[in-house]
Amino acid sequence: MRGSAAALLLALLAGGASASPDLSAEGLLRDHLWREVRQAPAGRRPKVGLVLSAGSLRAVAHVGVIQALEDAGFPIDSVAGTSMGSVIGSLYASGMSLKRMREFASSIKVGSGNDLSSARLISLLLFDKLLSSENTELLVRKNIGGIRFDQTLKPFACVSMDVYTGEAIIFREGDVARAVRASMNLPGIFRPLEYRHRFLVDGGVVDYIPVDASRLLGAEWTIASVTETDYTTARPQNVLESLLQVIDIRGSYLSHEQRKQADFLIEPPVGDIGMFEDYRIAEAIDKGIIAASSRLDSAEESLILASIPKLADGWGAKAAK
Repeated sequence: MRGSAAALLLALLAGGASASPDLSAEGLLRDHLWREVRQAPAGRRPKVGLVLSAGSLRAVAHVGVIQALEDAGFPIDSVAGTSMGSVIGSLYASGMSLKRMREFASSIKVGSGNDLSSARLISLLLFDKLLSSENTELLVRKNIGGIRFDQTLKPFACVSMDVYTGEAIIFREGDVARAVRASMNLPGIFRPLEYRHRFLVDGGVVDYIPVDASRLLGAEWTIASVTETDYTTARPQNVLESLLQVIDIRGSYLSHEQRKQADFLIEPPVGDIGMFEDYRIAEAIDKGIIAASSRLDSAEESLILASIPKLADGWGAKAAK
């Protein structure tokens, strides 16, 4: 009986959603099921993993995606990120408020006292000496403190790459700020970070959309925010931009396969935002909000469908009483 009921619900929900309030039997059923999914603890529904892609400055759009999901009461049980996605993910997983996350993102200024300041880049070009990414670690530590992975409010993982082996290194323990620094460590610009007998660079080179890291955290259903560049329209003006475009092309190639691993995708249209266009940060965040909001109904239905087998177990238990 329980299997028949679940099959009926699947058939009803497969009919799709309406943009206007749906007072039909199917619409009311959908709303009822979504309330049940939203209020159910993980276990009575699939564990939901939020996956945040790489994407340099474009990835601040993840803040907008998170805001839309939070405002809708969408359940998020764990967070995984790569590169800038790991920075935003660490803030969210540590419990930082959305207001502070937006303030943090809005304060990012490329080339003014950070690891990519003009003086440091000149030193790189003149003296052929890779830079240190220490300031990235200090910035993250300033905002989340010295917390370890086992102290975050939501389980968190981030990805880096061992430059000598090409292996993806997934961090799930130890110091969060140091791991995020490794995940943001641009190859060819910053010195590989020596950590735990590894030499680490930006995880976006090998794991642009870290669905695999989310699965290791126990996620059974994943929603990925992807901030891929439109490299076909980019025209690099210097050595740094050329290097970043090569990394973006590699990331885009990887993302085609990794997209298939996620259960649901949100793709803010930020592909035209360049790494040095920090004046467009607010625009990127707003595009994240709009992109996620426009996909909420579909995301809810996808999670409802994935949740029905577990919900049905609960219905059966209630009926047996």
